[in-house]
Amino acid sequence: MTLALFGTSPSGVPPRGVSPHGMPHGMPPRGAAVAAPPLEVTSPSGPELPVSEISVPEAPVRAVPAPETPVPEVHHPRVDCTADSTVGLTFTVRLFGKDAKEIAASQVPESAAVLLRLRHQHGPDASLRLPLSPVAADGRLRATLPSTTQLPEGRWDAYLSLADEEPQRLLPGVHDLRALVDGGSPSDAHAWLGVRIPYTTKNGNLAVRAWLRRPHAEAGTLRVEDGTMVLQGRLYGARLTATASLEALPRDAAASPVRLPVRPDSGADSGPGRAPEGPKTSSRAPERAPEGLETPEGPEGEPGDADARHAARDFTVELPFTSLLPGHQAWDLWLRPSADEEPVRLARILDDIPDKKRIFTYPSRRVADRDGALHSVKPYYTINNNLSVQVSTVDTQAAG
Repeated sequence: MTLALFGTSPSGVPPRGVSPHGMPHGMPPRGAAVAAPPLEVTSPSGPELPVSEISVPEAPVRAVPAPETPVPEVHHPRVDCTADSTVGLTFTVRLFGKDAKEIAASQVPESAAVLLRLRHQHGPDASLRLPLSPVAADGRLRATLPSTTQLPEGRWDAYLSLADEEPQRLLPGVHDLRALVDGGSPSDAHAWLGVRIPYTTKNGNLAVRAWLRRPHAEAGTLRVEDGTMVLQGRLYGARLTATASLEALPRDAAASPVRLPVRPDSGADSGPGRAPEGPKTSSRAPERAPEGLETPEGPEGEPGDADARHAARDFTVELPFTSLLPGHQAWDLWLRPSADEEPVRLARILDDIPDKKRIFTYPSRRVADRDGALHSVKPYYTINNNLSVQVSTVDTQAAG
């Protein structure tokens, strides 16, 4: 728009069409209030409408998110572990502040979780998050590790995970593992057997010892009678046939395996949680497991993929110690369900003791070989709770 400037003529008489105020006729004096005409908006599809007649939708009101629960300062978190009859685990977590007062569950972020990490391992299968949820009864936090979750074998260190804070180790509280001893039996609903036992590490932290077997041969009652070992056990996840055998595999590849027949036994008291009879065992020691992931001991064959829904089978086998002579080495014991199946490692894992090696001890026996040389033979559990036999040569001169 072009603006025209108006003024007075040199004679002092306003030009024609200009008012005495110096403004064109019809225009109000400078400074006077002006009533503006209604602003018109052109509609793209209709007549022009005054803005007062246009309906403008209201802008949506954005909900203001509730502030996240601040992460409390947690000191010395403890967890109570409870095992059920299906070998599942429940973690009940108690959190404490700097003043040693217990922190209520309402003060903990919803993202809180129990974090399990497989020791000395990395990757997607080396950690597991178990979400924590408040328990109405006592206001504490609880997480569950179902028996249907496959937890790879090894030692899993337990941590408390709170939001973006660095996870901190969980301390052991009260463990109720009676279900593992009082006849607790793994489920036969799937084709693998998983066992998890919580324990206290040598540094005083909580960890979970896990086994994953398919199938599994559980060692039960073990007796050492003169020069013979008598073992009762139970097979899970496979059928025990007439061609079943015990195999003692030497760690020295130069020696030959020893195979002995297995006798099916319908009434053997060798189920999970049964204390071994015959040999004396040491009293229960504090659960101070060695730190570090175990390495397989001896020739670990590939277990078969038999259906775990087959009923468990009890068996008895006798191992003459003379069959392991001569030599100075360890023999790993396996159960072959049939002549056509792969052997299954004999182990004792279906109870509440994570480390059998220092708990279940058996006497050694001196046995002479064909040449009259003496050997000391002793069954024992490995660091993986597998059953083996150690044969050592006796130095008769030193002994005399």
